[in-house]
Amino acid sequence: MRRKSLGLSQEKLADALGITFQQIQKYERGTNRVSASKLYEVARTLQLPVQWFFEDAPGGDAAGQAEVAEAPSSFVHDPIATREGMEIAQLLPKMSPGVRRRLLELIRALAKANA
Repeated sequence: MRRKSLGLSQEKLADALGITFQQIQKYERGTNRVSASKLYEVARTLQLPVQWFFEDAPGGDAAGQAEVAEAPSSFVHDPIATREGMEIAQLLPKMSPGVRRRLLELIRALAKANA
């Protein structure tokens, strides 16, 4: 999802990583495993902390995790860069303007309630 949101083709990502686009396809489908060093390179190329790939993993909550290294200081948490945020961004254009406005009102109300 992040690759697509950055407008990177599989070919461009593969070139940046020094591998074939077929290897990227295998990684994305889950056919091949990604080594730790390659995952680090992918995260750097996609401008993400490595932890982003594990946010939905079991034990991914703060109580179940060992201490995780801080994200680089240049990284600013962007909710749109999460899996949920990217999915929302992909689905918004499929909604009518009226539904989007009502959704925005709901989000504002929820944010105000949590402030």
